[in-house]
Amino acid sequence: MNALLALLLRDMRLSIRVGGGALMGALFFLIVVVMMPFAVGPDLNLLARIGPAILWLGALLASLLALDRLFAVDHEDGSLDLLMMGAMPLELAVLAKAIAHWLTTGLPLVIIAPVLGLMLNVELKAMGVVALTLLAGTPALTFIGLIGAALSVALRRGGLLLAVLVLPLTIPVLIFGVAAANAAIVGPAPFGPPFTILCALSLGSLVLGPVAAAAALRHGLE
Repeated sequence: MNALLALLLRDMRLSIRVGGGALMGALFFLIVVVMMPFAVGPDLNLLARIGPAILWLGALLASLLALDRLFAVDHEDGSLDLLMMGAMPLELAVLAKAIAHWLTTGLPLVIIAPVLGLMLNVELKAMGVVALTLLAGTPALTFIGLIGAALSVALRRGGLLLAVLVLPLTIPVLIFGVAAANAAIVGPAPFGPPFTILCALSLGSLVLGPVAAAAALRHGLE
């Protein structure tokens, strides 16, 4: 447990120091939200109606930014080999790295989403719902992306391949995240079913993601 906690804290410190985690993702999220009104136009009612979808899409793209560095840094300095040969199960080590990535990249997006919603004319009560759906759904984006990061760690220009691999798999998360937010804001569909499916996607990816990523690392780095 101490080794697991130490690995989690180490990855969080590295992510913050390098600046590729919280700061880069949050800035990209801000840019996406700021640019969208220029593309859609000054129709405030339209922005308010599509605001949850814009926030979800921005969070999805921002969460992908630092994924290609999730294992690449450890692969370059040799620490990934030590993790694979260590006493700690590789699945647990991968899980710790994914949690550290979400805490430094996904959680800040959830926190700033209500503030960015003001730029999209999203109602105050609706911004809390959007943040709740992001809190439930962004872990799924991280754990699904974990698999793509493991598959592309040893490849040149792996970041492009990672996006190609991961984006199609995140479509259900995007669909149910936006559906839950819209159901709570404009109805008439109930909020519960899409939100429950969103939580199930996060829990399922939490179980399957580290196992699949560990298998990909063993196969790819042999």
